[in-house]
Amino acid sequence: MEGVSDTGAATFDALRPKLTRVAYRMLGSVADAEDVVQDAWLRWADTAHDEVRVPEAFLRRVVTRLCLDQLKSARVRREEYVGPWLPEPVVEAEQETDDVTLPLMLALERLSPLERAAFLLHDVFGESFDDVAESLGRDSAACRQLAARAREHVRAEKTRFPVEREHGLEIAQAFFAASRGGEIGQLGALLANDVSLYSDGGGKRPAAARVMLGASEVTRTFAAIGRLLRGHFGTLVRFAWVNGLPGFVTREADGVLQTTALLIDDGRIKAIYVMRNPDKLRHLETSLH
Repeated sequence: MEGVSDTGAATFDALRPKLTRVAYRMLGSVADAEDVVQDAWLRWADTAHDEVRVPEAFLRRVVTRLCLDQLKSARVRREEYVGPWLPEPVVEAEQETDDVTLPLMLALERLSPLERAAFLLHDVFGESFDDVAESLGRDSAACRQLAARAREHVRAEKTRFPVEREHGLEIAQAFFAASRGGEIGQLGALLANDVSLYSDGGGKRPAAARVMLGASEVTRTFAAIGRLLRGHFGTLVRFAWVNGLPGFVTREADGVLQTTALLIDDGRIKAIYVMRNPDKLRHLETSLH
């Protein structure tokens, strides 16, 4: 862009992955996160760079404030959403290093935008409360209280004992085989008694209208899917880490991608998260090739 020096452009490009990560954790949407970062770039282009002492802190503040604006309208959209809402899946070949897994992202949805921002900026990204205060336009004490309230709400969803990579992928492989091969007994053996099944179709593809609870209901659901499809399941694209959880990506019989993520606790599957909404899977079409 005209007006941005080579140094300014290089500075922003180097920070873009971090900024996108902040925005995605705030919004739960890859597309929205990329839009926010692009807006931050436009604002960076209009900034006198020699007056910015710490570009990363400056740009993180810009992204945070843009995300807070987005969340006001996003909350209305979520209230009108058809069926369970899940964040857009981020698929990695290797296990993610931070503990912002899919269950925690769902817990963040229950927080106010300011609580979510304070928690992420301080507890996840390691900012001081003085820096958080500058980003949120609140004083440091208020930000400390926001983070404390958020921490209390999400405490149960923070990963205490992350599953080891090989073990997680072994369970994902076993679940894939059992759920697609009609081996309901084998499937049941993999599940915790209080397992839950979330399926996000967004009203665009068939999906459960509510969260399925308990091993018996979940196994019955997969048995019914098997009877409906009569063995004509999609094909495996890859086993991978989906939002920090072991899982896999498939291309279903209708040609659309699908992701499945598994929360594993004490060797059993405690939650299953299936993304079927094509609008939330579009970004994977290029990244998985």
